[in-house]
Amino acid sequence: MAAVGIRALKNNLSRYVRRVERGERISVTAHGRVVAELVPPKKKRSLRGTRLDELIARGIARPPLEKGDPFEHVNGPALVPPGTVAWLIETDRDER
Repeated sequence: MAAVGIRALKNNLSRYVRRVERGERISVTAHGRVVAELVPPKKKRSLRGTRLDELIARGIARPPLEKGDPFEHVNGPALVPPGTVAWLIETDRDER
């Protein structure tokens, strides 16, 4: 993420707005500390993948490398053994 001081932002506002339009996030600093962030507006949320889209936009996740549904070959609901997540992890570790 780029950083810019308030004075430089004021003097070159159009340039920084164009960068934000292209998807870049810009930190605004005052005396060396971040006081604001310029970020692109949120896209209209779709019904599918909204949380993933948000994580990708924040730089926490990366988009999938492959397209499509990873469970399209599964007929019916995926069967998961009973138990808590911790129990499932421990069981999986014990089987290796």
